[in-house]
Amino acid sequence: MEEAQRLRHASSFGVAASAYAEHRPDYAQAAVRWALEPASGLRVLDLGAGTGKLTATLVAVGADVTAVEPDPAMLTELRRALPDVRALPGSAEAIPLPDASVDAVLAGNAMHWFDMALAGPEIARVVAPGGILAGLWNVLDDRVDWVAGLARVSGSAAIGPRDTPTGWRTETADVHLPKTGGAARFGAPEQAEFPHGQRRTADSLVATLATRAGMLVMPEQEQETTLGRIRAFLASEPKTADGEFTLPMLTCVLRVRRL
Repeated sequence: MEEAQRLRHASSFGVAASAYAEHRPDYAQAAVRWALEPASGLRVLDLGAGTGKLTATLVAVGADVTAVEPDPAMLTELRRALPDVRALPGSAEAIPLPDASVDAVLAGNAMHWFDMALAGPEIARVVAPGGILAGLWNVLDDRVDWVAGLARVSGSAAIGPRDTPTGWRTETADVHLPKTGGAARFGAPEQAEFPHGQRRTADSLVATLATRAGMLVMPEQEQETTLGRIRAFLASEPKTADGEFTLPMLTCVLRVRRL
């Protein structure tokens, strides 16, 4: 993705902040625990925290969380949902925390938006030696037949290469890790995947997919056409046509240790 396009996608979420807060999934607790397992403590920075989906899971596992989010509308939703969490304006490229002040930096469905040429040294600065940097992504489990069908009809704007397990393994092997400035400060990457799921209806799943960056920057008519195609598919599938169902997902984790 070209830089101008990356910035446009990365800054698209604020207009859908309330829908993002309502419809996006949380993260598997087992995945969060694995991400934090090598850390020496539980002072955690949730970087690019959005509306607090990962923040809430971190709180649930006992972490002492500081959330940093650049978009004012997303930050407002986070503060409304989690008023007891320290939540600061800032970005991966300019983190408003002191040196070596956290034991782990986690990012939920956000690390691919970071400019690692700037963010890498900043992350290395705020995380203590021996600490952890981990990206977490919720992906759709397309080993399930109807989910694979959904991915086919949705198009890459709604379900991109990184949004299924095979694509995630390839796209995220080390692509989003620091490469300049702070590269020598991090060890070899590790990947792990954890089962997850979200209770949805056809309408709420459509609403969830409508919060994807590719959909948010899409022209309105094209967006409506894409969402209509997704609605038609879900209406045709016995598992998704009526009432609630579980959307099969995995929470996938990319973890490195600060040297």
